[in-house]
Formats: sequence, C-alpha cells, structure tokens
Amino acid sequence: MKKYILFVLAGACSFGLLSTFVKKAYEIGFNVGDVVGSQNLFGVIMLWILVFVTANSARQPAASHRFKVTWRQALSLMAVGTTTGLTGMLYYSALQHISASFAIILLFQFTWMGILLEAAVERKRPGKDKILSLIILFVGIIMASGYLGGSQEAVSWIGVVLGLLAAVAYALFIWFSGKTAKQVDPITRSAIMLSGSFILAMLVFPPHFLINGSLHHGLVPWALLLALFGIVIPPLFYAIGVPRVGGGLATILSAAELPTAVMMSYIVLNESVNWLQWLGVGITMFGIALPEFMKRKKVQSELAGAIISS
Repeated sequence: MKKYILFVLAGACSFGLLSTFVKKAYEIGFNVGDVVGSQNLFGVIMLWILVFVTANSARQPAASHRFKVTWRQALSLMAVGTTTGLTGMLYYSALQHISASFAIILLFQFTWMGILLEAAVERKRPGKDKILSLIILFVGIIMASGYLGGSQEAVSWIGVVLGLLAAVAYALFIWFSGKTAKQVDPITRSAIMLSGSFILAMLVFPPHFLINGSLHHGLVPWALLLALFGIVIPPLFYAIGVPRVGGGLATILSAAELPTAVMMSYIVLNESVNWLQWLGVGITMFGIALPEFMKRKKVQSELAGAIISS
C-alpha cells in the first residue's frame, strides 16, 4: 500500500512543477496554444514509445495479454483523457487572467469536489479522518497561496470561472482514472488516455507551433519538461496508484501539488514566500499525512485490543 501512496504523491508533485515551467514559457513569449499543444504532442510521443518498448519486452503470452485493449476500453480511456487535457487547458488559460496564487486556490477546490464526488457516486459518507484532513488542507492551502497577504489585484471573473472549471476537470480525472479499464497495463492506459487529451488539445488549439517557428525559438525544452512532468509521469503514476488507494485518499494525497508549486516558485522563479505561506505548506503536508496516521493508529489499537482479548 505504501508504494502506491508514493506513486500518487509523486504524480501530484510532478503536477506542482508545471506552473513554474508555464510561467517561464510565457516569459519568453509563447502563448497558451503553443504550451498546451506542444506539451500534449511530446507527451503522447513519449508515452507510445514506452508502450512499444514495454510491450516488446513482454514476450510471454501470460504477460503480453496486459497490453491488449478492446475498442470499448480504448474509447472509455480516451474519454477519461479529455479530463486531464481540460485541466491543463483551463488552468493555463486561467493563469493569463488571474495571479498564480489565486489560480492555485481555485484549482485546489478539487479536494472537496473529489470527496463529494466519491460520497455521491458510492453513496457513503466520508470518514472523520477525510473530513478533518480536508479542513486542515483548506486552511493550509489558503495560507500557502499567499492570498491572505492582501496583495491581490482586481479579480477577473473569466479567470475565476476557468480556475473552478479546471478544478472540476481535475477532480473528474482523479476519480475516473481509478475506475476505467483497470485491468489494462498502466502504461498502455496512460498512452490511450493522453491520446484523447492530445486530440482535444489539437481541436481547441490548432498546432500552429509546428509551422510558425516556435519549436526553433526555445519552445522545445519547455515542451519536453511539461510533457514529462505533466503528461507522462502523473497519469502513469496515477494509473498505478489510484486503483489501489481509492479515489478519496488519492484526492487528498494530490494536494501535495501545492507545496511543490510554492517551493518551485521560491527556488526557481525567485518569488517572495513569507512565513505565513511556509506555515501553510507545513499545514498542508500535515493534512496530507493525517489520514494515514489515523488509519495506522486505528490498526494498532485494534491489534492491541485483539491481543488483550485473546
């Protein structure tokens, strides 16, 4: 179980790197279409290369059946892939209208959205550990965002709507990535899902970057970084970890994206991060770990009770 939790955490931390890379790409002069399109193109290429490499290494019939996918499974996975594609497109677009600190607050509404989605679909109330963790996460997220500093400019309602829609898409991605075609090899699942994301990105943002010279003027390094940490690693690691840990816990673990984003902005972008934000990062990390601490304590108390009763 622990290694699957680490997979989800690593996927979330990878997402946390993206805002820094996107800001760097915007500083050079690239637009959201260049960033989203090139990210999806290079990401899909990387994933399908991984599929072919791993499929060729699985020479035994018992192993190769994992790479077989029906048309129904493929279409379902591609549909799920559109949610991660939408997350990137909506969030990157929101960053053009509102500050990064405010945008990440809006994006992180996916935490309670994911818990409510699990409660509504599975018709079960969230446990006390998840509710308490979400409260702590909410406090930590607000503090770590820097929004309490009072330095925010006038709010763009277009940016607010885009940020909230990105949160909805992210919550749906986390949920459905753990429910769809779980028997298919994780790498194959990720490649098919991101193919759906790629098709959507090309429809919304036609690939002008392929012919306008952007690839030859500094876009490639940022496209490769965004593809690796935004397209390849998170869906692959989520495909491995989410089915094992469950959608609710995965939603909470995914909050690790925020501390990563804050630390990257401090180290790479040289943005000022005050003590209140660092405290918020610490509170957020505590909120992420709390469910597992409570679960471990419960197991230990049950074992102790069983030993005493015996």
